[in-house]
This record gives sequence, C-alpha cells and structure tokens, in this order.
Amino acid sequence: MPRPEINEERCKGCELCTTVCPVDILALAEKINAAGYHPAECIDEEKCIACGFCAQMCPDSCIEVYK
Repeated sequence: MPRPEINEERCKGCELCTTVCPVDILALAEKINAAGYHPAECIDEEKCIACGFCAQMCPDSCIEVYK
C-alpha cells in the first residue's frame, strides 16, 4: 500500500507538504515534537497515490514515500 512516512521528530511543521498533496491527506498534528513543532502527519494513508510531491517539497527531507 502506498504511504508517506514522516520523520515527526525532524519535521518543523512548515506545511509545505500539505500544500502540494493532490489528495489532501497531510495535515499538522495536534501533538508537539521534541523541538516544539507540530509535525505533519498523514490523516488517511488509504488515499495516498504515492506521487512523491510531499517528499520533493520537504526542505528538511523528513518524508519518504513508499509505493
């Protein structure tokens, strides 16, 4: 099953990945990581089409997309 895997401890919550997701399955989590940021999270893995846009957009390389 395609899915994005987000390293939540490295994510700074910039939301760039959420703006490029064509199926709108990425959002900021309510929880806060160790660095004090709300990390991105996938809210519906079943809808992921493994396009990789989120991983390409992430400035900190926190996202890997598995096909």
